[in-house]
Amino acid sequence: MGCPADDRAIGPLRAPEHVMRLARMGSSFQTRLSFMRQLIRRMRSERWRFERLRFDLDARGYGTAVYAVHGPQRTYSLIAYTHEIRPEQRTDRVIAEAWDATFSFFDGVPDDADIERLRANTPRQEDGRFTSRELTLARANKSMRLFEHVVESLAAGRQPDAARLAEVGYLMRTTAVYGSGKFGCADRAKIADRTEMRGPFQAEMLTVYLIRWLSIDLVNHVARSRGGARAAPLNADYARYLGIGNATGLGMAPFLIKHPVLINNWVLARETALARVRALPSATAGQVVDFMALLDRARRFVGEWNVDDAAQTARIRTLRTELGELENWSEAGLRRSHPWDAMYRHAEEAFSAEGQEFAVSLLLEQHGAVVDALGDEMSAPEPPRLRAEMSLGELLGIIDAHYGWALATDYSRPEAVQRFWYYSEEKLEPRVGDRHTEPGADLEMPIAIARDVSRLRDRLREYDTALTVADFLVAAPEYRSIVWRVQTASDCPYGEIRDNLLGAGQRPVDILRFKLSFFGVAKFDPKSDLWTRVNMYQGAPLPHEIAETRETEWVFPTGPAAPSAEAMP
Repeated sequence: MGCPADDRAIGPLRAPEHVMRLARMGSSFQTRLSFMRQLIRRMRSERWRFERLRFDLDARGYGTAVYAVHGPQRTYSLIAYTHEIRPEQRTDRVIAEAWDATFSFFDGVPDDADIERLRANTPRQEDGRFTSRELTLARANKSMRLFEHVVESLAAGRQPDAARLAEVGYLMRTTAVYGSGKFGCADRAKIADRTEMRGPFQAEMLTVYLIRWLSIDLVNHVARSRGGARAAPLNADYARYLGIGNATGLGMAPFLIKHPVLINNWVLARETALARVRALPSATAGQVVDFMALLDRARRFVGEWNVDDAAQTARIRTLRTELGELENWSEAGLRRSHPWDAMYRHAEEAFSAEGQEFAVSLLLEQHGAVVDALGDEMSAPEPPRLRAEMSLGELLGIIDAHYGWALATDYSRPEAVQRFWYYSEEKLEPRVGDRHTEPGADLEMPIAIARDVSRLRDRLREYDTALTVADFLVAAPEYRSIVWRVQTASDCPYGEIRDNLLGAGQRPVDILRFKLSFFGVAKFDPKSDLWTRVNMYQGAPLPHEIAETRETEWVFPTGPAAPSAEAMP
């Protein structure tokens, strides 16, 4: 089936019915298995080298730049085109037609012909023409108020205001990063067997990291052009604190529903890591000291996490209180037998879901020796094939064993099917509608897994259980997709979101946070139940630091202090 075996010898994993509920998924945090974290560790351990190959920008920052990253076996390049656009053209919506910057992530080093070919196509994004040399396609807009503040400050020879940096946290925000064969770019199969790209979303994560480098270079360049000899470069601590922003909406949600094997492998790796840490019999004095320092940094990090959303604000306040209580517990609790298991059990008994999942992040952080290798098991190279020879009796048995959560709902109740998901032709994005008041339910996207499994079970009751899946699908081919999905459930128990996605009151933003936590996002700023704003690579080492001895575990970054006079350039 392509799913890694779980390690039962270390103790039971958390149950899928506990982990894969929307409320808990919407409380997820990054861990050291998150994809950005894996990429930075690989680049650091293999001493990847970064090179600016081209920087042909005018005084206002418009033009072409090429950044190369040299790994042990291959070189990849980000080709960036920065543009002047009118204020009314600057929007983060998918339907935008112009951006401050557009990017192609290139397999190798582009020559002049490649750069000119992509100059004619990359700014057009979906309307452009691309080849298998391009691995991803991306675009970004400036955070105009902060970008201009930083430029003005540096041009005048001073550093920007630290509080304003902390308030926004990025100079640019991506509005899309496309990979895996979209719009003619390379299919995932081209790079799936490469060591550095085998993990999930590594090409996309590397694209974003290089865009971050461009954003810092860009603000320094414009400041130098404007201020001349008096201009100052951006302080390294400030630059390191700045990430890349992103606004994520419903477009990300269907991915999790369409790839149950892959999602199972993500969660299984994390849950196996947690079980391994909880099984450790003791903590050394040094580990206790290091954990208390980590917890102190985490408390300061959460203390700087502020959002406008009232519900999330309340959750953050509770989390702050819980982390203070965890600090008190840890002084004695970490000196007992199996201290990490005791810590998790304490969190599970005393904390909110947000506090429990933050505790998971903390528990995994110090134990790379038993955690990090699991990152190699988070891909799903090949989906399983439908097993046509399976008997209908066996298929029914899988439904009864693994989908009780789906069968428990009465889908004849209006509130159970109130929502439907559809793809907006006008906005070019997934949307959620009200089935009872809005048209379009006949065009809904196939993501109602719970309802469809219930319908499948009802239909199977009409057939002899000795018949095969092949016999059934000849008569009812419309069930092929959901039959295949049920067949994956035995081997991939973490592959399903164990809630009814059509039900009234469900929050799609919980799905978004779950996926983004696996990317490595740490702070979430929900703007509604349908979209959230986030920051990627905040606190990550800068390119020139990757090959140095600098510590690269950059979890829980806090706002930088104003540089001292001695540190000022």
